[in-house]
Amino acid sequence: MTDQGSVYRRCGCVDPATGRQLGRNCPRLAGSRHGSWYLDLELPAGPDGRRCRIRRGGYTSRAAVLARLRGPRHGNQDGRVLTVGDWLAHWLASRTSPATSTMRSYTAHVRLYLAPYLGPVLLAELSAEHVQAMFTAITRQHQATGSPVSAATVNRIRATLRAALNAAIRRGLIGENPASRAELPRARRPRAVVWTPARVEHWQRTAERPAVAVWTATQTAQFLHAIAGHRLYAAYHLIALRGLRRGEAAGLRWCDVDLGGKTAVISQQLQQYDGHLAVCPPKTPRSVRTIALDHTTVAALRAHHDRQRAEAASFGPGYRASGYVFTNLNGDPMAPDRLTRTFTALAAQAGLPPVRLHDLRHGAATLALAAGADLRTVQDLLGHCSIVLTADTYISVLPEVARAAAEKVAALILRAGCLVPGTQPPRRRQPRRGKHRQRARTTALGKRSRAHPGRQIGRPPRRSRADPR
Repeated sequence: MTDQGSVYRRCGCVDPATGRQLGRNCPRLAGSRHGSWYLDLELPAGPDGRRCRIRRGGYTSRAAVLARLRGPRHGNQDGRVLTVGDWLAHWLASRTSPATSTMRSYTAHVRLYLAPYLGPVLLAELSAEHVQAMFTAITRQHQATGSPVSAATVNRIRATLRAALNAAIRRGLIGENPASRAELPRARRPRAVVWTPARVEHWQRTAERPAVAVWTATQTAQFLHAIAGHRLYAAYHLIALRGLRRGEAAGLRWCDVDLGGKTAVISQQLQQYDGHLAVCPPKTPRSVRTIALDHTTVAALRAHHDRQRAEAASFGPGYRASGYVFTNLNGDPMAPDRLTRTFTALAAQAGLPPVRLHDLRHGAATLALAAGADLRTVQDLLGHCSIVLTADTYISVLPEVARAAAEKVAALILRAGCLVPGTQPPRRRQPRRGKHRQRARTTALGKRSRAHPGRQIGRPPRRSRADPR
């Protein structure tokens, strides 16, 4: 085995003289199939510094023990017993395909949650009970510190664990994924709400704000009018009308913009890690797209280009021509975080209800729907892989659109001849009096009837007493 422990054979035979089990000293163990194989394993100390010793038994052979517990460590077949912590470290070191933001999320989940709680557990013996106990401990720990963990965060931690264990299944180290059987609260995607006058009044009175909110068309126009003289006006105009992500706006280059053809190609984004900017591909393959620019956005970009040239001339020889559309005063590309901080300050100065910079993307989808665009067009505008995501998350119905739809439904019912409770039936046009006066109807006997015409339909004539029938 290794210096971590030992593999041995023992039995349950009892010494007649002492009454104790013979264990590893039974004479029948030599050269026979008597007894079972056991494992005595000493693991590194846990996060609390306590000794971690594991004993397992009941195996039919030494090879069965090694086949169950032996696995690669950091890619090497050195025969050491593999724990969950060992496999997580090996899995992180071998990951190359995910984006930088995904790797940061994986690393944080392993360091903060998975390794402290599941690290000492043997990979071959990891069960759904271990995983469930970990999530229970995480929830209680956050509640004790006064910062409850959200259902979305817990589900993202499980997603990281599932990805790591699926890789272990592909390597043949385990047979099933225990993380898939853990019961967790369902994470619900927040729906964006519109800042209606009633909701704005409630926010001003109680300071309560929704998690995701969008401005109306009037509020968006008010914001753009308030920041018309700011050097980053074109950035927020582009995000509010075309729905770019902040990383996509920060990573936009002049070579990707065709002002004459009124188009822009979204081919990359900028992300910031540890104080450094990194050029990354867009979030999904469908995020690589070509968007159409309206004449107002083209005019804003032309004015921004002229302003940028004036800034380069005034800055002097130290100006760096990076080629990006939105830059700092020295020409360096602008970090997405700075776009967010500037937007928050400008929105507060404009006296508008608070929204996030990413909520301008929600607002762009909502305004496009209100303008009559179909869901497929909005999906292509935002670069979504699924139209369901576009409909369920990024589109909120504006009040005027909802009212118009409600009036159309009511008009349809009225045209069908039904009376809606609370309304009056349409009045019939009375016939004109005079020479065009209608002649009174007569019955079958030739007598004039004074009854309402509606009561005369299908009314049989009254029989006389002299009628032989």
